[in-house]
Amino acid sequence: MRMIKIRYTAAATALACTASLFAAQSATARPAAPAWQKVGDGITSGISGLAVVPGSRPGRTDLLVARDNKKPGENRLALVRLRPGDRPQVRPLAWRGSRTPADLEALDAVPGRSGEYAALASDGTGYHLRLDTAAGTVRVLGTFTVPGASEDDNYEGFALTSQGHRLVAVWADRGEDSRPGTLHAARLDLTRRAFSAPVTATFRAPYPAEHVRHVSDLKIGAFGALTVSAASDNGDDGPFDSALYDAGTVSVDGRGTIRLTVRQSPKPLGRYAGHKIEALACLPHSRHGVLGTDDENAGGALRTVAGGPC
Repeated sequence: MRMIKIRYTAAATALACTASLFAAQSATARPAAPAWQKVGDGITSGISGLAVVPGSRPGRTDLLVARDNKKPGENRLALVRLRPGDRPQVRPLAWRGSRTPADLEALDAVPGRSGEYAALASDGTGYHLRLDTAAGTVRVLGTFTVPGASEDDNYEGFALTSQGHRLVAVWADRGEDSRPGTLHAARLDLTRRAFSAPVTATFRAPYPAEHVRHVSDLKIGAFGALTVSAASDNGDDGPFDSALYDAGTVSVDGRGTIRLTVRQSPKPLGRYAGHKIEALACLPHSRHGVLGTDDENAGGALRTVAGGPC
């Protein structure tokens, strides 16, 4: 009986060691992907806007990214390819059809128009764009200015949704510290590049608490759900901090009336220390989202998350 027990114990020990070895080999063969993936170093490589390129899905994601660069020769838009196990591949795009913009701060795809996008600069100037991936260019189809744009505003969010065959735009002045962010919503006719009379609402992020931009980006999800990112900016070397919120909803009724509802107590969706999130995107037909950062001197990074903004 004693001999059987000794053999059983030895066999169990051997099995445990073998299992541990296989687990270690598996971990070595499949290293965990980093939560944040760098897409460039230095202050000109940050990401200020994101839009998903058609055909993307979780695990095979292509993104159009905006950069808030201002000087001649600095990149404004780029394509980024994300694949499991690979580093992000970044392809700068050439700007065509108008003077190169300064300080692009937001970007979204135009619903129902494959390859078309809208970007917004911090001064409220918008650009209707067409992406040509084969040529490596983005061409300006037309420009617009958001209603009520003021020298005192600093726009950092712009998003589009189609509801009841109507195109709805939501954009935001970022606010700062004691001054809340201001969200605006209106119908948008891209053919005439004209807006209906906008409705507005203010938004305060509960966190971060200091040096905060209450709206650093926004996106519109299913049923008009509004997701807002907020970020702290302590200068070009940080430190940075960010949070995501379920901020409310936007909708349009059968008569074309816009309703913008903003939560008095926004629902937290996540906190992200060490990064300044300035860009959000949702992958189609999934609950996966992509976060983009403009970490100033530290460059830009991307992170794919389940849930989050979507």
